[in-house]
Amino acid sequence: MIKIVIVEDQTLLRDSLEHVINEQDDMEVAGETDDAAKAPELCRKIKPDLVLTDVVTKDFSSGIIYAAQIRRELPDIKIVIMTALPEITFIDEARKAGVHSFMYKDMGHDHLFYVIRSTMKGIGTYPGPNDTMSLANQFTEKEIAIIRLICQGKTRGETAKDLGVSDSTIGSHITSILDKSGFDSISKFAIYAAGRGLIVTDTG
Repeated sequence: MIKIVIVEDQTLLRDSLEHVINEQDDMEVAGETDDAAKAPELCRKIKPDLVLTDVVTKDFSSGIIYAAQIRRELPDIKIVIMTALPEITFIDEARKAGVHSFMYKDMGHDHLFYVIRSTMKGIGTYPGPNDTMSLANQFTEKEIAIIRLICQGKTRGETAKDLGVSDSTIGSHITSILDKSGFDSISKFAIYAAGRGLIVTDTG
């Protein structure tokens, strides 16, 4: 069970997040606060697996600043930053703070769950520095899984084995990825995706 702390100052959104997260078989909300400044102490008490925090919370407390404090004091806790503000500097600040994943609030619940589960597996997700959308807006979950594995240096055969599908199925997905991305080589696209921060395969 993934124990989650929510840091969000909008009551309706916080309540909605708690409700949908608690409906998942593998997740539960262990604590919540409307003020990022209170998050480190809450984490020391609860010892959650993951913190889901807005960039700006009550009294303009910075979710990124307190995320950095949590990373220093409790490095085993994963952190996902979420925001409705398409401000590119937040992405750079989050990276410097050691935040594992970064997402926009308009991605929807399914994407949220995907980011949480991926982050818990040690795979972070960030929009690229010049992108206001994540890969989830362009590719299916299966395609993203393939991109991640290829970014990790896996061959087509190894990717097929890891995902439990045939080589031809992987080939079909790769064709779709290339059609959508405009690249003529999946290895070139993997290098591009990793280099732009669209895929983070090692969050430390």
